[in-house]
Formats: sequence, C-alpha cells, structure tokens
Amino acid sequence: MVDLKGQYQDIKEQVNTSIAQILETSAFINGPEVHALQKEMEEYLGVKHMIPCANGTDALQIAMMGLGLQPGDEVITADFTFAATVEVIALLQLTPVLVDVEPDTFNINPAAIEKAITPKTKAIVPVYLFGQCANMDAILEIAEKHNLFVIEDNAQAIGASYISKEGSKKKAGTMGHVSATSFFPSKNLGAYGDGGAIFTNDDALAHTLRGVVNHGMYERYHHDVVGVNSRLDSIQAAVLRAKLPNLDTYNQKRRAAALKYSMALANHKDIITPKMDVCCSADTCVCDCHVFHQYTLQIKNNDRDALVKHLQSKDIPCGVYYPIPLHLQKAYKDSRYNESDFPVTNQLVKEVISLPMHTELDDEQITYITDAVLEFLNN
Repeated sequence: MVDLKGQYQDIKEQVNTSIAQILETSAFINGPEVHALQKEMEEYLGVKHMIPCANGTDALQIAMMGLGLQPGDEVITADFTFAATVEVIALLQLTPVLVDVEPDTFNINPAAIEKAITPKTKAIVPVYLFGQCANMDAILEIAEKHNLFVIEDNAQAIGASYISKEGSKKKAGTMGHVSATSFFPSKNLGAYGDGGAIFTNDDALAHTLRGVVNHGMYERYHHDVVGVNSRLDSIQAAVLRAKLPNLDTYNQKRRAAALKYSMALANHKDIITPKMDVCCSADTCVCDCHVFHQYTLQIKNNDRDALVKHLQSKDIPCGVYYPIPLHLQKAYKDSRYNESDFPVTNQLVKEVISLPMHTELDDEQITYITDAVLEFLNN
C-alpha cells in the first residue's frame, strides 16, 4: 500500500546525516531537530503554534484536555473513521456522539451535526478522511452558532487546502480552535516511527498544551496542570524535516496517480471513483484540495470482498477502510443510536476498497492494478 523504501532513496543522505548527528550529540528528546521542525511546520501551515507529541492519538487527546472538556460533555464526530477519534473521547470520560457522513466525500455531514446538538454538546471533531477537508464553512457556522469548539482531525490530510465559499484558501489543520495530526510512517508526511502534533493559533491554549504534553510542567518538578508524557523524539523530527520540503511534491504525485486511476476506472458501471477537485480536468489536477492519503473506490452491485481476494491473488495489496462502523463496534455501542441514522456509513462499509497510493507509483503499476480490478468486475 505504501513504498517507504523507495521514498527514502531520495532523502537518504540528509536523513542518515541528521540521525548520525543526533547519535553523536545524544539529544534524543526535545533536541534541536524538534525545535527546528516546530518552526518549519508553523511556517508551512501558516499557523502560530505547533506542539509536537508522541503520536496522532495523543494529539487528539491532548487537544481535548487543553480545551478543558469535562466528563459528560458531548463531542460530535463521524461514524465512518478510525477508532482513535472516538477512543480518546471515551478515555477522557466525555460522551461520543457519532453521526453519519456525506456520500461523496465520506466526511462528516453538517446537517447530521446540527441534528445531534444538545445542551451538553461542547465540541465537534471533523475528520478529514482519506485526504480532503470536511465542509468547514458549514461546520464553523454551526460551531459559532452554538458556541462549540472545533477540533480538526487532520491525520490524513496534511498539506491539503480548503477553499471557503468566499474564496479564501487555508491549509487543513488551521481553521478550527485546535487541530491534531499523525506522523505515522504511512501518512503523507510520515516519520520512521510514531509521531504527532497539535496546532493552534490561540496563544493561551498553546501554553496549556505545552504543559499537558510534558507531565503538566512548565518548570521542572512544578506540575501546574494535569498532563501526560507525550513527546516527539529527535530522530523522528529529523526524518520529518527531510520530508517537509518535499511534501507538496509528494502530494502532487499522489494526485497524479489518483487521476490515472480514475481515468482507467471511471466509466465502469460498478465503480464510483473518488470525488475529484473542481480544478481537476480529464487529464490534469493542479490544485491541492485533496491529497489522497487513500484512493478509495465504491464497488456497486458486486462483491467487494471477492474483489479483495482477487487482488490479493495477484499480489496487489488493498485495504478496506473501514469494515465496521464505529456505532457497531463493541466498545462504542450505545442505545441512543438508530440504524436509520447511518444510511451512508452502513452502505460505505460494504462497498469501499482502497488501492495502493503513494509517491512511488508508476504507470506500469497503475495499469496492472486497474486491469486487475476491471478483469474481476467484467467476469
């Protein structure tokens, strides 16, 4: 599904040199590489504060801790996503409220958010699934109307942009009160181990978050807030610094591969290809509103699971993200939910399949993969 070894070849010298320097200086935690990455990421995103941490799940949890959410507060998020988003809500003894997603982007449905709001609702967590932002115009309007926090789950869309209805353009992860991202190796900007970060333009919140990630300390052995131990190590920061200048190029390569996939598959009656940006034509895609962390098809009127086995028989990796909705997961079942509230999610889990998507895909590989998909569907 990813080719990290191939990507490494282009940055090998810088990565190896940086890691060797870290080994020589032994500045393994919170060293110069971490501070340099922080400044470079802030400049890239156009955001005031980056708070590095150990992983993307921690980033979400720490963001909620920093906002002062209390047990029993309700947090609305998408039913169709990875469990980490709802996991941290439950861990903090907040109340997760799952809602359906939109059928074209698979992102959280603003109308469903509005319907789910109660006097206990305190925050919305839009997940930027598979590489594109949710409808942030609508979500920010709802949040302002009801005085709610917006926590962007940007684990899958680093480098993507959002164009508002007024025409302004902002980077994913810079529009809400706070955002969280993951640097897991397979992400568009991935480390060589776990890593994550929180971003905000709020000076006071940034100060709180910096204490939370470090056991609640601003001064050694003075614990001013309840905190956790969640820090990005210097070696991972060095890898990310080597990759960050290439992130836009990486994302362009993903879009180019996605376009080639769609051109090969778009006209088949059993396939719905991913929604492309309005600035993508039949043969080019120059905008950055979708960065294709995954390239995900819907298989209609056919056997998705049999297609998975067919691709595996041809040594083609693929993924089903996600096979079970969160509202049906044993850990998160709740009598408040009705199946009629999740028509889109319940359909997607039966139909979605993600094809290999990374910066090293070439035309021969894409042709082999798409031919295999069409071979199965045409039989």
